[in-house]
Amino acid sequence: MTYLRLHLVTLFLPLAIAATFIPAVDGEEFPLPSTVSFTNDVMPVLTKYSCDYGGCHGKATGQNGFRLSLFGTDAEESYRAIVLNAKGRRVFPGSPEHSLVLKKATGVTAHGGGKRFDVNSAAYRTLARWIADGMPGPDQNSVKLTGLEWFPKQITLRPGQTQAISVIASYSNGTTRDVSEMTLYELNEDGIVTVSPDGQIEIVGNGGLAAVIVKYGQLAGTVQVTVPYSTDSNQSLDLTRQYEALTAAFQGNPLNLSLLKQWQQLQILPSAVCDDETFIRRASLDISGTLPTAEQVTRFVANPAEDKRAQLIDRLLETPEYASYFSQKWADILQNRGKGYSTSRQRPGTALFANWIRDSLLHNKPYDQFVTEILTATGSQANNPPTVWYRSVRTPANYVESVAQAFLGVRIQCAQCHHHPSDRWSQADYFGFAANFARVGRKTGFADAEVPTAEVIYLKDQGDVFHPRTGELLKPKPLGDQEFDLTVFDDPRIALANWMTDSGNPYFATTMANRMWAHFFSRGIVHPVDDRRSTNPPSNPELLTALENSFTDSGYDIKHLIRLICNSYAYQLTSIPNGNNFSDHKSFARFYPRRMSAEILLDAVSQSLEVPTIFPGGPGKFPEGTRAIELPDENVEIAFLDVFGRPGRFKACECERIDAPTLAQGLELVNSQQIQDKLSSENGLVHRLAGSSETHPENIEKIFLTLLGRSPVSAELEISMEYLKTTDDLAEAYRNLVWSLLATNEFMFIR
Repeated sequence: MTYLRLHLVTLFLPLAIAATFIPAVDGEEFPLPSTVSFTNDVMPVLTKYSCDYGGCHGKATGQNGFRLSLFGTDAEESYRAIVLNAKGRRVFPGSPEHSLVLKKATGVTAHGGGKRFDVNSAAYRTLARWIADGMPGPDQNSVKLTGLEWFPKQITLRPGQTQAISVIASYSNGTTRDVSEMTLYELNEDGIVTVSPDGQIEIVGNGGLAAVIVKYGQLAGTVQVTVPYSTDSNQSLDLTRQYEALTAAFQGNPLNLSLLKQWQQLQILPSAVCDDETFIRRASLDISGTLPTAEQVTRFVANPAEDKRAQLIDRLLETPEYASYFSQKWADILQNRGKGYSTSRQRPGTALFANWIRDSLLHNKPYDQFVTEILTATGSQANNPPTVWYRSVRTPANYVESVAQAFLGVRIQCAQCHHHPSDRWSQADYFGFAANFARVGRKTGFADAEVPTAEVIYLKDQGDVFHPRTGELLKPKPLGDQEFDLTVFDDPRIALANWMTDSGNPYFATTMANRMWAHFFSRGIVHPVDDRRSTNPPSNPELLTALENSFTDSGYDIKHLIRLICNSYAYQLTSIPNGNNFSDHKSFARFYPRRMSAEILLDAVSQSLEVPTIFPGGPGKFPEGTRAIELPDENVEIAFLDVFGRPGRFKACECERIDAPTLAQGLELVNSQQIQDKLSSENGLVHRLAGSSETHPENIEKIFLTLLGRSPVSAELEISMEYLKTTDDLAEAYRNLVWSLLATNEFMFIR
């Protein structure tokens, strides 16, 4: 009898309560409604004012003995906490204004969370009416919130303008209601606009793209706001002329036109096209993970062909280095891990899987086939290397989160314990997705502790997944769709792969297109790349759609997708801002520089200094000449790689790779034994230059072309010459000169 005590309380309330009036702070009165829903009215109040957030009463231990369900995902739990727990002391139906929940929220009584709302607010009136009505529980109202509409969904605001957001809720009984005042409004980024608690958008920045998150109940969406950068009349006229020229040049190219459309909306101009030296270095590092040689730079710059950049992209895509570099990227995402187990026998499996990934990319296996072969893998690692994926991905949580993040771009982790706070996913979605892997069986193999090294993956006859809260048996289903129609002889993984790779799937092709765009531009159109949700919209929806459509139409051709991106106008731009695009970081109006990844950086040092890195194997060593981008797994003890952010491959998230600068990185550049040995090697660049018969200017030219992909400017040449003339020890002088360039941002960054 969950509500017996409450029933006894309300039974003896004065009958006049239902018709009473609660005085507001200004003396005016408002009539109490006949019915207030706990789920549809009270819970949104708790969420709007952060009462049920993890930092307040929503955390696992609650706050000062008062615990609500996290993000309002369990109305029953929150109801019990407010009405029944603590002997019902938090509500006072006989005099609602004296209820503790209202006195604390309005600051009348001391409250650790401070004052949350005023006594004349809609939140106060809602709670007061609900208490006066006898505090009906969530199971007493069959009307459910079914939909949410908000206006506008997209808007352009100029200085001095404001915009109020209107939010309309739809219910299962066919009614609608304006809930604008009780909706929660948040920003995905500060510094461009602000939004008030009642949904009023105002401009605070000079320009840019922002999104206002709109949340009511368990439903959410976004208002996408474009704030044009300020320009005077002369600048506007100049922009118009240049936009017209770009429009003519971009005809027939949906990618470039979608970029241009957003630049026009923002009233910014893209930076200039980069020079040839910058482009060959950028494209070579981005596509093949390899610096261009001095000879390649010189030859490319001298090439008079108008399409030489497209030719370069095509050539790089056919190199073995392309396959090695991108196979490492996918080995990170697919968690091809060799460390972290008590067994030392992981290498054969990780090497087989790494080689399979590399060969798939080298032969341009269609992406849908690539993913299907991983998800549906059966047999042993010797006969079918993709089964190694099942070594690291072993539990229901691993299956759901790895597949959702890697291939669908969705972070669904929150739904394992409760309804996702900022997306549509429920526990039923989470565990229904896990049911696709419930019949994955494992046998044989060597197991010393927790991870076998040579398992055989097969389909079991049975395998069930139950809802953790309701105990309901859940059948295999895709995300956001109906259950699969399967027989006992069907492999649910095949049905899942077919659903994922269907051209109509809303996540699959889009996620890959976005992931590849982020690889070349430092950030995704949806960013982070594996966090696609209704409250994290793409910065340029038309651009993402153009990429997705072209990728799908090509038959999921990965090389086609890379060509499309690298031949885009945005990828040709310099990283030098042209004025008002300095603060832009979403519209790709300039190239966004980024530091080389750990493996590329180490390989670049080795290549530049002409001394390969010797990698320890297990047992023995890798063959001389092995590059960091060719290593089969992360279980290779090289301190340089760890310091510069090599991931542990414990997650299917690219966020595990760290590219932020640290003090340790600076110390590594100064003290690295790896670098010092290469600088001092008798077989290396420095030794050869010191003994060369060529002149200092010729050697300096060689150094700059090798390390930076360009010739030195006159000032650099002059300073270098002066330094070399100050010492008789040419080897030491060249060593210092080369090291000084290795330690620059220009060397370490792709720009």
